[in-house]
Amino acid sequence: MLSAYVLVIFLEQIFPYFKNYKQLLKHDLRNFAFALFNALAVALIFSGSYVLLTQWTEQHAFGLLWTVELASWQRLLLALLLFDAWMYAWHRASHRIHFLWRFHRVHHTDRQMDASTALRFHVGEIFISFLVRLPVVALLGLSLFELLMYEALLQPIIIFHHSNVALPEKIDRVLRKVIVTPNMHRVHHSDVPRETHSNFSSIFSWWDKIFSSFQFRENTHEIQFGLPDRVEEKDQSVRGMIIDPLRNN
Repeated sequence: MLSAYVLVIFLEQIFPYFKNYKQLLKHDLRNFAFALFNALAVALIFSGSYVLLTQWTEQHAFGLLWTVELASWQRLLLALLLFDAWMYAWHRASHRIHFLWRFHRVHHTDRQMDASTALRFHVGEIFISFLVRLPVVALLGLSLFELLMYEALLQPIIIFHHSNVALPEKIDRVLRKVIVTPNMHRVHHSDVPRETHSNFSSIFSWWDKIFSSFQFRENTHEIQFGLPDRVEEKDQSVRGMIIDPLRNN
């Protein structure tokens, strides 16, 4: 993940899509602070749980993936597809269920979208999402290897589609037939509600086409990022982001 992040930051400096970003170092350090805290929380609370759970499902052949005979590569491909479908469903639920949205909206308050935005998640959202994933991993019967392979694929793609890299539209159009691309995900971070609540896919872009949540905008240079009621400096501070889920609105 670190190598992918460094590479994308490098490309953002050479080929920036938006060239008018201000206080970029301050912006990125705030987001990176969230990433560091979340990584520590996951490592301390959930890492051992996932190892034990996947060992148990494998020992007892428990879960959907153990009900069919598949070659190892077929099983891995199916595992990636099923878990990515779950991620789509969870992301969509995070926009539809108000309690979940209170935490997830912190990710959407970012007024300048770049690779560091991929790190900007409230620890409350991280805790809830990893807790809910435990029974999903068990029901699917994922192995630790399959889970790690999903994360190894997910993290670089998330960093890529949040990036401020100026990818030519022709290339973006081809890539988004399979994976989520910067132009596709920029629409998701628009401050226009119908665009905010669209394009929920994490890795594979087709979930939005299948479930009619895909939105396209011709000129993504005109997008204003963030949420209309979270534009002040206090909303962008680390303290402001931490306490945001506690706000009444």
